[in-house]
Formats: sequence, C-alpha cells, structure tokens
Amino acid sequence: MTSFNPEEFTRYSRHLLLPEVGLEGQKKLKQARVLCIGLGGLGSPIAFYLAAAGVGCLGLVDDDQVDLSNLHRQILHGTPDCHHSKIESAQKKLHAINPHVELDLHKVRLTTKNAIAIAASYDLIVDGSDNFSTRYLVNDLSFFLKKPLVYGSIFRFEGHCTLFDTPQGGPCYRCLFPEPPPANSVPSCSEAGVLGVLPGIIGTLQATETLKWILNIGDSLKGRLLQVNALSMRFREFQLRHDPHCPLCGENPSLRELIDVNSISCSSTSMNPTKSTIPSVTVEELQQKLQGVTQPLLIDVREPFEYQMCHIPGAQLIPLGTLPAHFNAWDKETEIFLQCRSGGRSAEAVKLLQQAGFTKVFNVEGGILAWADRIDPTVQKY
Repeated sequence: MTSFNPEEFTRYSRHLLLPEVGLEGQKKLKQARVLCIGLGGLGSPIAFYLAAAGVGCLGLVDDDQVDLSNLHRQILHGTPDCHHSKIESAQKKLHAINPHVELDLHKVRLTTKNAIAIAASYDLIVDGSDNFSTRYLVNDLSFFLKKPLVYGSIFRFEGHCTLFDTPQGGPCYRCLFPEPPPANSVPSCSEAGVLGVLPGIIGTLQATETLKWILNIGDSLKGRLLQVNALSMRFREFQLRHDPHCPLCGENPSLRELIDVNSISCSSTSMNPTKSTIPSVTVEELQQKLQGVTQPLLIDVREPFEYQMCHIPGAQLIPLGTLPAHFNAWDKETEIFLQCRSGGRSAEAVKLLQQAGFTKVFNVEGGILAWADRIDPTVQKY
C-alpha cells in the first residue's frame, strides 16, 4: 500500500488540494513508472517536472555527455557538468529536486537489441530524442509493448506534441510519417539552430500529457497533433487518424519486429554521408591540397553569418541555395572541394554538382568543425 510521510504531504500539498488529483491521484503518481528517452532539450523539462510531481520511478536513457553548446536549452545540466555524463548530471539534479523519486539509470544508446529489455517494466514512454532513428525505434517499441508514447519534436522556432496510444485505437508515428525522410534532407539542431526556450515549452507539454495519462484526467492529445510556433506564439491543432495502410499498426502490417532505420535512412543528426555514396576527403587531405603549388577550388556552402564567425583560409563563400547559379562559371573537369559546418550541406552540394555533370567534386568530411578539431584549434566552433 502506497503511503506518504509528513514531508511528502507538505511537498505535494498543492497537488492534494486539487480535486482532480488529491491523495488518490498522488498515490497513482507515486506508483507510476515512466521511461524518459533522452536528457537533452526536451528531456530536461520532462524529467524535472515528472520528478517534482512525484512520479515514483523514472527510467532515464542517454549515453551522451554534456557539451557547452547544449546549455542554452538543456536546463537539466550546468557549466560544471560539461564533458560529464548527462545521466550522472541528471541524477544529481533530480535527486536534489525530489529525493523520494527512484531513478533507473540506463547509460546506453537505445537500440533494437536493448530497447525491449529496457522498456518492458515501465507504464509509459516519453520521447525526448532528437533524431529520426530513435523516434521510429521508440514508436515501434511502444507499439509492440502496447505502451502509450508521449511524443515531442522541435525545429528552430516550431515544435510538436501528441500522445500516441495504439492500445486504445489511436494512430502511431508511422501513421503520420510511414518512413524516415531521405538522408540529409532535414538538418539537425546543430545545423539549423533552435530557440533555447522552445524545448522547454514542448517538454513541459509532454510532462503535462504524461501526468494527465497517469491520473486519467482531462482530454489527452491522443489523435491530435499540437503545433507551437514560438515566433508568432500561435498554437494550431491537427487531427491525426489511424492509417489502415500503416506499415506498423495497419490492417496488413509489414513491420513485425524492431528495425534499425539507419539501415535505410540516415538520422537527422547523422549528417555525414558514407564514402561509398559521396566522394570525400578528410580535413588532413584538404590541408595538403591547400599547401600545394596550385590552390584548389574550395567552396564554403554555409550562410554569410556563419562564414563571418569562422572560415577556412582560401574558402570561397557560396551558400548552398545559390550554388547552381555558379555552375556555368566552372569547367566540369575542375577539381572542387565543398565544405560546410559538419558535412551535411556540403554533401548535398556534391550531389547537385554531380547531377550537373561535374566529375571531380569532393565533400570535406566533418566540415569546419573537423578542421577546428584536427587542423586549426584557433578556429571558432559554434
């Protein structure tokens, strides 16, 4: 039988005053087991508020370390946590908020091999991941385990939130997006940027949906996709319906086990293409070319504001969107090297040049970030 000590009665007193929660509702929260995937921008407010609310057990999944570039949005971590495990940072912060919450720590990347074993004992899954491969894996996992999934995503100034509850007849993520997008077609936060407060908004909405589901109160977002535009501060709602042709939960499903979507599509955070599909050079090889007698044609396909922050000496700025306008100025046998921040946009530039008939085009692997790491540490990283 779930009981509370005097300290807990004081801690949760404002919940206890709510007729929709009360003592019985707080007991439900204490008995609940919630799995949080990711401890980054979305995972921070999710874990913070679920711990503060008194959810009895939080499973935390993340294998990453805290980076300085995370801190404008990942409020679960601080400057002293940089280069340390997000799991360890989260453990300290969440226990400081509420020592009564049990924390199950999974310092691993979620994969098809470990997902079922990790998730099986939880009541509900909250997805705070930032890449397509994990989103599809978590969606499929929740379907096969018959567990509801609270979904959230962010991009620049826009975010989305919904509840996928296929055991109750609701649609799944694949009803909305049957297959992952083509590799490199959607930039990550590290490529496109994100307003730091946005994951706080979406993550808090996810935490709200989680608490409502546990308490069985209010109207959930099941079958509704909430879109938030932080620039206009407008909230829009879209109706989601179960797709009878869905490859996972449809009438004739083709997916009957967990699959790794990386085998068919790159995740949005894996922006570097493989050598087998895109001709490429390392930054060391590029440096040798630049030190040669004849200077190679090095094109930086980033935006002007990025170029102003840092650039490789000798690189010519031609943003990706304007690149085709320059094709007629170059001989198609010219050796051309293309570079961006981390390799994604420059890979797209290589494809454009190849389609136009250029035969000696090469992507600079890792972009200017790799150049800063391995060639010139004075180059400002961003």
